Amino acid sequence: MGGAKVVNLVLDTYGNFLGMEKGCIILRDRNGNTQKYPLFESEIGEVVLNSGNLVSTGALTALAAWGVDVVIATRNGRPVAMLKNLDDDAYVKTRICQYEALKNNRGVYIAKQIISAKILGQNHVLRKYGLRQLDVMKITKKE
Repeated sequence: MGGAKVVNLVLDTYGNFLGMEKGCIILRDRNGNTQKYPLFESEIGEVVLNSGNLVSTGALTALAAWGVDVVIATRNGRPVAMLKNLDDDAYVKTRICQYEALKNNRGVYIAKQIISAKILGQNHVLRKYGLRQLDVMKITKKE
């Protein structure tokens, strides 16, 4: 049994159109070539819209309703905004886990491990050039 095919649509060339037609997301390039993606088949994983393309609000609404993230980027590809479904609470669940990790000190332990590894790496570079190194044990024992 094969997994579902997931497509990331990237509109990164000038003059593309993203729209909605009969339950399908349509992508039309400036030459008139059209590709259709039925929403009910859940093929689309993410849509990236660069500046210089046209998008219908119907398509944006449908993508949000089906839980497809839409990233809006500059012409150079730098992301500037993201459109998500209002019912997407993944970030809330992440924050709750982070707060729980802070309460039971697991988060503090992980942060200390990251910091001590970073300092050990910096000490390696300092040792290579004969410079004074930091005391890792002194820093990691701090509360």
